[in-house]
Amino acid sequence: PQVKAFVTQDIPLYHNLEMKHLPGADPELVLLSLRYEELERIPLSDMTREEINQLVQELGFYRKETPDAPVPEEFQFAPAKPLPILLPPQAPTTDGKNPPKWDKEEHPDL
Repeated sequence: PQVKAFVTQDIPLYHNLEMKHLPGADPELVLLSLRYEELERIPLSDMTREEINQLVQELGFYRKETPDAPVPEEFQFAPAKPLPILLPPQAPTTDGKNPPKWDKEEHPDL
């Protein structure tokens, strides 16, 4: 009943969150990349409605006040993380130490 309440009452408030009904399948959240490649599956059966809402918001989905409310421009592609900016290689600093390297894992697709 908790997952059903989330599906019927909460999903319409989230931007870029869709419900696909698969008869007989256990409810799960499937995260896709910008290219629609599957990134992760999170089972929802044992979670409360509150826990699912918290999870979805922690993942970066934008929650609107009403289903028809506009979505601010900065959240149009939410929860996708910004693509990493490729910086040119840097020379060692004057103290001989190399600058910190860009961490590719900081901005995974969602």
